[in-house]
Amino acid sequence: RKNMSNAIFNTPVAINEPVLSYAPGTPEREELQNTVASMKSEERDIPMFIGGKEVRTDNKVSMHPPYQHKHLLGHYHKGDASHVKAAINAALNARHAWGELPWEQRASVFLKAAELIAGPYRQKMNAATMLAQSKNAFQAEIDSACEIVDFFRFNAEYMRQIYTEQPESSEGVWNRLEYRPLEGFIFALTPFNFTAIAGNLPASPAMMGNTVVWKPANAQIYSAWVIMEVLREAGLPDGVINLIYVDGPTAGDEIFTHPEFAGIHFTGSTGVFENIWKTIGNNIQTYKSYPRIVGETGGKDFIFAHESADPKQVATAITRGAFEFQGQKCSAASRAYIPKSIWSEVKDFVIADLKSIKMGSPEDFSNFVNAVIDEKAFDKIANYIDNAKRADSAEVIAGGNYDKSEGYFIEPTVVLASDPKYTTMCE
Repeated sequence: RKNMSNAIFNTPVAINEPVLSYAPGTPEREELQNTVASMKSEERDIPMFIGGKEVRTDNKVSMHPPYQHKHLLGHYHKGDASHVKAAINAALNARHAWGELPWEQRASVFLKAAELIAGPYRQKMNAATMLAQSKNAFQAEIDSACEIVDFFRFNAEYMRQIYTEQPESSEGVWNRLEYRPLEGFIFALTPFNFTAIAGNLPASPAMMGNTVVWKPANAQIYSAWVIMEVLREAGLPDGVINLIYVDGPTAGDEIFTHPEFAGIHFTGSTGVFENIWKTIGNNIQTYKSYPRIVGETGGKDFIFAHESADPKQVATAITRGAFEFQGQKCSAASRAYIPKSIWSEVKDFVIADLKSIKMGSPEDFSNFVNAVIDEKAFDKIANYIDNAKRADSAEVIAGGNYDKSEGYFIEPTVVLASDPKYTTMCE
């Protein structure tokens, strides 16, 4: 195995994938702009993908850019409980053949997918993320191109390391450890905010020999289908990853009561994950084995500045940390604690930074802030702003305006709270 792994991993494969600049006048910028325009002009018909087959239904759901919600990108075919069952069966049917493949052959599929995304699919991945998730060109590039390529390449290397690790043997004794995939199917439940995470959550268990039922967030279905196109072209066998578009409760009712449910790979809200964990616990006697529960949930990241900090650097950290991709990241800064001795300077720098920021369509590469993901998110954020404007213990010191007439646009907003337990400091 060590000899075979060297044949793969001693080749000149770049890690990390370099970020393209998309500066004015570059061919990469022109290519991305043309791809966005072309894909926006087409109405896509996006099926589910179960057992190697495209699956369409009579229940079609329209897709719209968050920054231009009256424009139609196309439709996806929404499934029901029967499609969840079909996806589970397809995963179980593919499990033995896929798990018995030499790990180098499994790795080759995802290494090929990485090459395709880094090359011919790069701008298609970025354009899909810009159109359906309202990411600007830079945010899309570091996510839907660079990070997903790195995920696939690093995971292949991590897999090699895992299989290489073997127990020591003494004279006359050979101790050997064999790694097997889980006995059942994996459920991958993925978020809207990172195309790379959406690709990684089903791909990483699949790389280790598992088969997967993948349910992406509705707002990410457009780019999820592009990921599936890449995996199919890279040679992923039928049934290894099955892509379905169903409601969460519909998926949960079938998956979490199935005897061969073997694990979940999740990124999303804390509340949803806690409910999943509780459901699995309540059904624990149903399963043939103990399911593995792997999840990452939302947080409340903060900036804590010391009085010796450079006010300009603190202001930059606030602006970039809080408002890149409209703050829709688990890593986004949501609150800041600033010493009184430097607050006046920090405040002036932050306000100046925010005044320099352009907001609008990601099709205009000069826009730093774009639309939030959907109307539900827009209404929730707007409610926080309205409450802050009325509160005695809070003051809106920057931004505070919003408009959803054309897209779900909310100005970068800073609330100064005098109460450490005010809503924006806690939620």
